[in-house]
Amino acid sequence: MRLTKFSQVVIVSILSLAALSVQAQSTGVVAKVNGVVIPQSRLELMVKANVAQGQPDGPEMRKALRENLIAEEILAQEAGKKKLDKEPEVIAQLEVARQSVLVRAYQADYIKNNKVSDDTLRKEYEMLKVQMGDKEYKARHILVDSESVARDIIANLKKGGNFAKIAEEKSIDDGSKENGGELNWSPPAAYVRPFSEALVRLSKGGLTEQPVQTSFGWHVIQLMDTRPMEVPPFEEVKQNIQQRVLQREFATVVQDLRSKAKVE
Repeated sequence: MRLTKFSQVVIVSILSLAALSVQAQSTGVVAKVNGVVIPQSRLELMVKANVAQGQPDGPEMRKALRENLIAEEILAQEAGKKKLDKEPEVIAQLEVARQSVLVRAYQADYIKNNKVSDDTLRKEYEMLKVQMGDKEYKARHILVDSESVARDIIANLKKGGNFAKIAEEKSIDDGSKENGGELNWSPPAAYVRPFSEALVRLSKGGLTEQPVQTSFGWHVIQLMDTRPMEVPPFEEVKQNIQQRVLQREFATVVQDLRSKAKVE
């Protein structure tokens, strides 16, 4: 296979980076700033976090992260010179940050050491299928902050008012008003109960006769269409279901620890 000049340069660069990576990992040092060592482990932690957010691991990212770590170390040293780390507010913030890291570590350790059986996951999957129902609904709504305004809107719509235009002008739901109040295809379970209960009672094109109150405000709802619910296969959602079960179990663990803790 013939390599282009560009390909050769890329391969040489990759090999060089690999060599540098091995060297850096063997020394365990990313850089020294005024004699203070920035360990390789800190860079790897940053790389891992960025990769988890969808960024590809590569030389450009590592170079940028290295520069960030150096800049942060310089600033931290300057803050230390000014004894900012001795200020009560800074001490409190550092303690909050430390506690947050420990909490995440404890949660990660729980998830790592508590596996959920396939049988449990399949039962959860079947339960979710029942909860989601066999239909998806395409709806639109106008959300306002008072019942009287919602009633006026319903009256206006019954006289032939333009739903989309009113939604754009009156709705306080920033997520849908620009689309004329349209919501994504969703099963009823995706909505809060008063909304979903009103929605499933509507026929295609139907409008709620009375405003629907939820914790968000007062809704005027119209059902645009329905379609059969397409449930993804178990294997496709298995990982998400496992996270859901583990989060629920972890919440129970937290409640149990809270009940046993001596709080004064």
